[in-house]
Amino acid sequence: MNKPRPNQLTRWLPPVLSGLFIGTSYIPFPPWASLFCFVPLWLFWSQQTRFKDVLIGGMITAFIFTLIGFNWVTYLLHEFAHLDWPIAVIGMIVYGLIAHLYVPLAGILWFWGRQKFNWSKRLSLWLMALITVLSEAYSLTLFDWNFGYTWFGSNIPVYHWAEIIGFSGLSAATLLCNLPFFIAWEKRKQTAGKVILASVLAGFVLLNLGGLWLKNRLPQPDASFRTLLVQAYIGNAEKLAAELGKGFGKEILHRYLTLTETALKTHQGPPIDFALWPETAFPALLGEQFKYDELPQTLGNFLQAKQLALITGAYSVDQQQKLLTNSLFVLNKDGDIVPPHYSKTVLLAFGEYIPGEIWFPEIRNYLPATGHFARGPGPTTLLNWNGYQMGPQICYESLFPKFSRDLSDLGAQFIVNVTNDSWYGTWQEPYQHMYMTLARGVEFRRPVLRVTNTGISTVSLASGEILERSPIHEPWTGIYEVPYLKNPPATFYQHWFWLVPILLWSSLLILLGIGARKHS
Repeated sequence: MNKPRPNQLTRWLPPVLSGLFIGTSYIPFPPWASLFCFVPLWLFWSQQTRFKDVLIGGMITAFIFTLIGFNWVTYLLHEFAHLDWPIAVIGMIVYGLIAHLYVPLAGILWFWGRQKFNWSKRLSLWLMALITVLSEAYSLTLFDWNFGYTWFGSNIPVYHWAEIIGFSGLSAATLLCNLPFFIAWEKRKQTAGKVILASVLAGFVLLNLGGLWLKNRLPQPDASFRTLLVQAYIGNAEKLAAELGKGFGKEILHRYLTLTETALKTHQGPPIDFALWPETAFPALLGEQFKYDELPQTLGNFLQAKQLALITGAYSVDQQQKLLTNSLFVLNKDGDIVPPHYSKTVLLAFGEYIPGEIWFPEIRNYLPATGHFARGPGPTTLLNWNGYQMGPQICYESLFPKFSRDLSDLGAQFIVNVTNDSWYGTWQEPYQHMYMTLARGVEFRRPVLRVTNTGISTVSLASGEILERSPIHEPWTGIYEVPYLKNPPATFYQHWFWLVPILLWSSLLILLGIGARKHS
């Protein structure tokens, strides 16, 4: 067999480089290549004459950065789906092939348009960038991530612009910055190329200075509260057994009560206003109809004895639908439930519901072990206690900016997020999920309280400052003094939530119109 000629292999190097650049520029890595990560792939696309090569190039890039940036899916498949490691690795490879199809899709759409309308080079480059940005923004992914979060993860001040354009807008701006880098590379031997590169770098410095100004102009808080976060580190096997009524309920509750009591005893400062436990931390059904059951009685007696209010995740029942709910409750210092409680709305596919089951109920016959939960009402109400207006979120509801925007519109003074991401390991996902959750506090300039079963639990302030972080996979408690505004003003992003999408789509339509007009 003849060995392949070197150029047959090296011609695929640009898509490989883009995959490496993107994968190593996302949390927990710094965004070292975010401003030029698509340049090699775009250079490759611009040189192609066949659909097939554009498609393969996009697939290579997406596959590589998915393997690098989201390899925690392997652990998820092993831990959550109980697959053997070799099968989990195969599952990760399959996921890598399908998870970010927006990249090859963007290439195909752009290539088709260029072939059909014979766009000029300048117009073609602008459309390649815009189509990539819009394909990324509206792609369907397991984790609704974007290129803006890494600036926050690395504490680079440009992230403060999220209060103006959101992290999705910051992601679009990051990808659009790849275009001048593309042009600068093509003109690298000319003075124009050096000028473009210097201009982009100078602009980036100015944007960071502007980010610091945005942070420093924030109004000073006019109130504060003291909260206790409790991370008990309950193993998945124990949680599952308790949820199925097969024991461990008393042991789990005892662990939470013991950690909470120890923290109260060792605390020397002013009284704690309320404690916060993670998603489904309470290991039994909670609600008015269950308040005389053994474990709710034990919890209520403990809170009354300690004169401690509590916000906790727990399962409950939707009486109308006769289904379980994944809920968040407030209990006052007498151990009584303070209505209303909140039930999770954005459910986990194949964990809490089966997609399409509402139209094809027979699907459940093939997946009987999948959870079957009622959906909550969405971000339509706040948790209220002691004058606090608290915006409730459960797990990855925090990844959807509109969810937090609706809570902010209701007047939430701060956001309470309870999470259990124990299925994902310790390497990447806990950090990605944490920054993506706390990002909502920057967009809407409100503190975010985040408590998890296994870490990372922490508090972020309206300024974006992240306070002490819990260790991962260890029992832990933390007490925080949290300053906040009683009547937080709406951010520009909150007021003009749809501005960036409108600008992007309008720009695309205008450019397409220009291209069609010249073609005719």
